[in-house]
Amino acid sequence: MPEAMPGAARVLVTRPAREAMPWVQGLQTHGMAAQALPLIDIRALRDPVLLQALEQARRALGQYRAAMFVSPNAVAHFLADTAEDSESNLAQTLTRQALTAIDTRAWAPGPGTLRALQAAGVPAARIDAPPATSAQFDSEALWPCVATQVRPGDRILIVRGSGGPAVEGGQGRPWLGAQLAAAGAEVHFVAAYERCAPQWTAAQQALARAAAHDGTLWLLSSSEALMHLQTLLPGQDWQHARALATHARIAQTAREAGFGAVHECRPALADVAASIKSLHAHRDSS
Repeated sequence: MPEAMPGAARVLVTRPAREAMPWVQGLQTHGMAAQALPLIDIRALRDPVLLQALEQARRALGQYRAAMFVSPNAVAHFLADTAEDSESNLAQTLTRQALTAIDTRAWAPGPGTLRALQAAGVPAARIDAPPATSAQFDSEALWPCVATQVRPGDRILIVRGSGGPAVEGGQGRPWLGAQLAAAGAEVHFVAAYERCAPQWTAAQQALARAAAHDGTLWLLSSSEALMHLQTLLPGQDWQHARALATHARIAQTAREAGFGAVHECRPALADVAASIKSLHAHRDSS
């Protein structure tokens, strides 16, 4: 990996650890001083009720018209090969078989989830996702790609995460579920993993406090992550902090949190890198 040049743009990638590293490496190839500072921790479910619901959803997957996975983590935990007992292994085998069956499709809101499904063995022909040229990668971008598939009475599964406290079915934006219900579908939700605030080391906390005012650019991809940041650094003054958000909703959350300079860009590596270079050049010339 090439080393960042002196004076290179400093960037903090705040995605969960599994997702952050490819972004860090990608930005480093563009000559940036990028490093990960995850603002969301992802872990396996622990609540017995949620675990039971997850196993039931895995077993019943073949009964659904489609399963929508909200993120790469949803794919990884729903299709995990970590179960030790034979019944759970059977459920996961049936899950994978269902995702290659002719009547069950996998929906992905963006390229990261698409790649995760393909890496898990789901054929590309069975996956629906927004085009790579989409302005955004979210439920709104996915819906035009899948709306014509939905018939009244279809059962659709939405696989997502659960925050705290644990809620059966997990938590997330209701927009896609509302569209599906309006189209006559029967929508089911299942939590496949837990989202929580990270436990920072002293070094990470010091890094974050310095980045609040030293010109480092915070790369933000989640409004929930920003809420965790405020919990981790209560009372922190963000008026000199700089952020690049990959969605208008996230940008608005950053402004409400007090970030002094907030910019938006398309959530693709090339666009993020170009935006960072432009912001860095403008800052150096001002």
